[in-house]
Amino acid sequence: MRALKLFSFKRFRTIAGKEFIQMRRDRLTFAMMIGIPLIQLILFGYAINSDPRHLPLAILSGDNSQYSRAIVSGMQTSTYFDVDRFINSRAEANRLLELGEIQFVLTIPEQFGQKIERGERPTLLLEADATDPMATGNAVNSMKEIVNRAMERELKGSLSYLLPDKSPVDLRIHADYNPEAISQYNIVPGLMGVILTLTLSMITSLAITRERERGTMENLLTTPVRPLEVMLGKIIPYVMVGYIQVMLIMVASIFLFNVPINGNPVIIFLYSSIFIAANLTVGVTISTVAKNQLQAVQMSIFFFLPSLLLSGFMFPFRGMPQWAQTLGSVLPLTHYLRLVRGVLLKGSGWVESTHHLWPIIIFWLVVLVVGLKRYRETLD
Repeated sequence: MRALKLFSFKRFRTIAGKEFIQMRRDRLTFAMMIGIPLIQLILFGYAINSDPRHLPLAILSGDNSQYSRAIVSGMQTSTYFDVDRFINSRAEANRLLELGEIQFVLTIPEQFGQKIERGERPTLLLEADATDPMATGNAVNSMKEIVNRAMERELKGSLSYLLPDKSPVDLRIHADYNPEAISQYNIVPGLMGVILTLTLSMITSLAITRERERGTMENLLTTPVRPLEVMLGKIIPYVMVGYIQVMLIMVASIFLFNVPINGNPVIIFLYSSIFIAANLTVGVTISTVAKNQLQAVQMSIFFFLPSLLLSGFMFPFRGMPQWAQTLGSVLPLTHYLRLVRGVLLKGSGWVESTHHLWPIIIFWLVVLVVGLKRYRETLD
């Protein structure tokens, strides 16, 4: 009885009602509470796929016989491969693989059909961009069965004797850039971008909201500083923090995980400044929208979560549906991962790395303009 007297349903109802009213007033926080689970549901339910198909394939062919056509047709029928283009040189094949524009190159030698009919077992070469082993594993494993079925369909009648216990074609598969399929070679370089995205956007998202909550924002607004000066002043100190993180991850990659460095690490250090600035600008822009630090943290997670899931870090990028790939291509982390992995694993130079830098620069400029506009509205 005494416990019932100590607990008042009236007081409980009053407190609960007050919280519902507060929740209704704080619409942004309520939207984040609904939005983040909804994003997780959509991304995990529709966009994430650990068995990617329709991977872009380039064909370097010196033969147009029925046998080569049967193999190409079988690859497309399997749905693992999509013929993206026909190329004419080994240099072009290497360039496309290095830029990441294609996932595979199939090389069919000259007189391929004639050599099969003579029983010479010609070599069929499939090269895969294996920087992400998960993206190519199932497709590579299916290749032998595809070739065998194509040969069974074509070698009939008087040519059936060419189907002994072993295949009439010598299939060779080269897993370029990560032949041993070591997952650390793919994950550790990617962690550099993931850590920078999470920490820098979240730290700077608290910058202006902290000023507002502490009451120092009013003093800042009375000074003659311009919006661009405030944003750069908030960003520059954290650029050093970003570079410290890059250096720590690079040292750990070399000495703890033995990640190879096939390219010039100076490219990573210089180009990382753009990626760091882009994430810091996102954080400052978020802080101009959020009313308090809780909202700032929630909105930074709202930005980080799609970046993590749609960039190709956790799941193969080309395994996602087209709409998810389009959305992921807008995010700077997607291109930074390709840049870092390209330098470390592929030995990409300045030209190839710049190919991945332009989308980050465009994203940064757009967010910077939005942040400056939001800051002027705050001044008003």
